[in-house]
Amino acid sequence: MSQKYRVNVYIDGFNLYHAIDDLNDNTLKWVDLYKLSNAILNPHQELSEVKYFSAYATWRPDAYKRHRDYVAANEAMGVQVIMGRFKAKQILCKAQCGQSFSTHEEKETDVNIGAYLIADTLQNKFDSALIITADTDLSAVIELAKTLSNNQKRINAVAPPDRMSRARELKHLFMITKGKIRTSLLPEQTQTNTGIITRPIKYN
Repeated sequence: MSQKYRVNVYIDGFNLYHAIDDLNDNTLKWVDLYKLSNAILNPHQELSEVKYFSAYATWRPDAYKRHRDYVAANEAMGVQVIMGRFKAKQILCKAQCGQSFSTHEEKETDVNIGAYLIADTLQNKFDSALIITADTDLSAVIELAKTLSNNQKRINAVAPPDRMSRARELKHLFMITKGKIRTSLLPEQTQTNTGIITRPIKYN
């Protein structure tokens, strides 16, 4: 019996979230990332690790609570979570009104994805890697990982729903469909080490 290929999946959390948000169906947001990762593999492949990269919007209490619950539920399913951070910054009015306002910029996610992908490549933690993103900033690190493996490992980007045409530079292997997400949702309740996580009402 031939040995299955080990596959690592790296998920750009906000990139996937905003793609799902654009589908205008809140029920799709409570997705089981481990189950989804399994759903996109070929029969000869075996899921090794799923790594989720994101950051908490701590200044938005309701969203922050939902995100923490979502992360805890996915960790209970076997997903490894690597969190970055948001940095506050001031933006000047584009209409030249002289006013400025505060906003937040996500930091570290791209760097974290790149760092873990390179480290896992060098440590031979996978035979194939799938990076779920439409962020073209990751093109260079994907090509670097291929080079470091002497092109012995298959390393490809996978597009979130309806995002393939927005990031042609990534040369996506394929695009995740709405149907794949719908069949990969977390249950209404998920048991974790600290208690039961219940799916938010707005996601029902």
